[in-house]
Amino acid sequence: MKELDAVQLTEEFKGLPAGTEGAIVLEYDGVYFEVEFFTPEGDTIDVFTTPAKVLEVIWEYTPKKEK
Repeated sequence: MKELDAVQLTEEFKGLPAGTEGAIVLEYDGVYFEVEFFTPEGDTIDVFTTPAKVLEVIWEYTPKKEK
């Protein structure tokens, strides 16, 4: 997992149900990530420091190569 990857919760966390999607906005140490969580409509719910053990990557960010 890395910054800008799209993730979802694998279990309930801080009142958010499993399956809630978000984006990693900051990687601390490979164990904890700052994640911005979103509603299905794309509105921000909140930003939480989240352990990797409750996250799974659903889309990996790949920067475009310069031409």
